[in-house]
Amino acid sequence: MEQQDIRWKQRFQNFDKAFLRLNEAIRIIRNDPDNFVLQAGLVQIYEFTFELSWKTLKDYLEAEGFTCPSPRATLRQAFQSGYIRDGDIWLQALNDRNLTTHTYDEATALLVTNNIQTKYFPLLKELHAWLEIQSYD
Repeated sequence: MEQQDIRWKQRFQNFDKAFLRLNEAIRIIRNDPDNFVLQAGLVQIYEFTFELSWKTLKDYLEAEGFTCPSPRATLRQAFQSGYIRDGDIWLQALNDRNLTTHTYDEATALLVTNNIQTKYFPLLKELHAWLEIQSYD
């Protein structure tokens, strides 16, 4: 149990850094929303921030005694356990992360950059704040 507890806290440190980068990227892109280089950068930063978010949740859940073999299973268990809200939007965020990782289409990229800023960043911000509190326990 102690090793698993340490693991999620170590992973949270990486999530924390990625989250701060995503926050900065969103701030920058608001000044130049049509810049395709900034859009691509935002999507890339989102991808690794999202990846760290679900992996941190997975480690946290495993420290609590759950088994989560996949991102989808992790998000479902976190939602059922009350650690995250808006489970459907989390699953949409996962789908968009998968889509942007494997495909590039300008219309999709525009839609995803909008979703990152309006839907997914608030979810990640809420999770970040909750995990930060948990890390002090």
